[in-house]
Amino acid sequence: MSSSGYPLANQETDEVSIVDLIPALRAFARTFCRVPDDADDLVQETLTKGLANIDKFEPGTRMKSWLFTIMRNTYYTHIKAADREKPGLLDCASLIPISEATQEWSVQSKEVHSAVQKLPEHQREVLMLIGVLGVSYEETAEICGCAVGTVKSRLNRARASVLEYLGESSLQTLVERRNHLSEAQGNFAVDRRR
Repeated sequence: MSSSGYPLANQETDEVSIVDLIPALRAFARTFCRVPDDADDLVQETLTKGLANIDKFEPGTRMKSWLFTIMRNTYYTHIKAADREKPGLLDCASLIPISEATQEWSVQSKEVHSAVQKLPEHQREVLMLIGVLGVSYEETAEICGCAVGTVKSRLNRARASVLEYLGESSLQTLVERRNHLSEAQGNFAVDRRR
C-alpha cells in the first residue's frame, strides 16, 4: 500500500495497482456495454466503488477478480433499474451506422462482433473473460458466481454459437476461409498493378 492507502505494484508479492488493471476493466466492460462511452462509464463507476471500498479488499486475493466482480454487480444493478424504465433505446435509429466500411478485415470484425453480441449475456461474459482477457476458469467461476464446470459449458456453447452465427462448421474451416479470402484479395491487387 502507498501512503495514500491505495495498492501499488509490488514485484515480490505479484500485486498490481488499480491503474494497471484499467485496460482489462475496459475490455471486460465492453462485454456488457455496446456503446464505448457506456463501457467507460461502467469502468469509472467500478473504480469509484473499488476505491471507496478498498478497506474491504482482502489481502492475498486478486485485485482483478475483486474489481471484475464489482463491475459485474454494478452492471446487473443498472440492468434491473433500466428494466423498470425501458425507454426503447435498442431500436433507436441514431445507433445505426451511416455507412459500412468496405475493407475485408473490417467486415470480418463486424461479423464476429455481431455474432458475439447475439450470445446470451452469461455466455458472452465467459467468452470475453476467458477467450479475450485470458482469465482462468477458476477465476471466471468466482467472478460469475458459478461452478467451473458451468463456466466450461458456457464457453463451449458460446464458441459453438459464434461459429454457427458465422455459418462455419468448425474453427478450422473459418480460418481456412479467411485465409483464402486474404489470398484472393492479394492476387487481385497484384493483377490490378500489371
